[in-house]
Amino acid sequence: MAKPMILVADDDADVRQALSLLLRDAGCEVATAASPAEALASLRQRRPELVLLDLNYRRDTTSGDEGLALLKQIRAQDGELPVVVLTGWGTVQLAVQAMQLGAQDFLEKPWENARVRSLVNIHLALADTRNRMRRFEEAAQSGETQDDEPVFHARGMREALDVARRVAASDVPVLLTGESGTGKTLMARWIHRHSPRREGTFVSVNLGGLAETLFESELFGHVKGAFTDARSDRIGRIERARGGTLFLDEIANITPSQQARLLHVLEEGMFERVGETQTRSTDARIVAATNADITQLIREGRFREDLLFRLNAVEIALPPLRARRDDIALLARHFLARFAPPDTAPLALSAGADRALEGYDWPGNVRELAHVMQRAALLATGERIEAADLRLLSAESAERLDTLTLEQAERYVIRRALESCRGDVEAAAAKLGVSRSALYRRLEKLRE
Repeated sequence: MAKPMILVADDDADVRQALSLLLRDAGCEVATAASPAEALASLRQRRPELVLLDLNYRRDTTSGDEGLALLKQIRAQDGELPVVVLTGWGTVQLAVQAMQLGAQDFLEKPWENARVRSLVNIHLALADTRNRMRRFEEAAQSGETQDDEPVFHARGMREALDVARRVAASDVPVLLTGESGTGKTLMARWIHRHSPRREGTFVSVNLGGLAETLFESELFGHVKGAFTDARSDRIGRIERARGGTLFLDEIANITPSQQARLLHVLEEGMFERVGETQTRSTDARIVAATNADITQLIREGRFREDLLFRLNAVEIALPPLRARRDDIALLARHFLARFAPPDTAPLALSAGADRALEGYDWPGNVRELAHVMQRAALLATGERIEAADLRLLSAESAERLDTLTLEQAERYVIRRALESCRGDVEAAAAKLGVSRSALYRRLEKLRE
């Protein structure tokens, strides 16, 4: 079996050597980079399974700007590559910034070797699970498996799927709405697989993650020489989706100029690659998604009403997981089966674990449930998953906080708020009912 490869990006030679020795002793292959340029060059040569990334490349500052900029570049190059950031002078603010930019974890220097080995093993296992899930989903798209039906009992999902089934046979644009993590991408794929365009390509683009300068190139393509980095012709997403489905995720996050450009293409059915004058026609079914209240954005002048009309021939609203509690246990077992190694029976859930799952509000919806079950399956030490393995602040676990000190309980509640808000301090502060600055001050105090 090939050894997992880890990239260590740090400007300190002693750090690179120490981590290399530690990781090689743990059975990993190691590549090192002394600068952001070397790190990006290494990533272009070979994709590692994990990156350990220093945030402080300039000794005259503790802002972490250069390391955070490199993290952004890594994320733009590979949105799924796991990154653990390293710093010897880290603050809570910097850690949260890194998590918001897509880092999976945070490790302070000087480190404990056991902590490094544990962290690396966990993230390598998570990466392997994600790869197996991606292969499963690719097989489902290609028709190699029949397990492509949504998992549900709840009435709200049944109604949503009934609408999806009726519109799948047509070519009308569909707008999927609902909170983050409710399954909008999976529903878009389901519509494609059950449409006359199923033999065509399903092309997904996260519009919220596209920079203004990359929008037209990604969506419509470009020709060689159109701009500085255009070294060859590129086919855009809308052209790749010809005869298939184009999924426009996070549609509410595009700028006014991007909205105008997209509206023109949807109205005319024509587009040009960046840098060329040849006009091309589109032939892609449009499915869009958002977790925002677009009606409110229109009232505020932040989204074009005419673009909404083009996207919203039919709206399908996906309910949050807290509104479909009958599905929680069903989905939990579904994910455990997905995450089980090949030819291995999935772990069972104890009665206490079931109660903890059903008593939790799931702010991250189905996506959060999938992550919780993935983590529990990896970290559980027994033959079944217990409530403690889930690490949820359910009603049952809240009672256990009575046995903790005030500081321990406060630390636990803040950590859970940050986890459920995916590192968004402002959202976590709102969830806790305090100001952003107050939460930062409390986090700093708890680290002392």
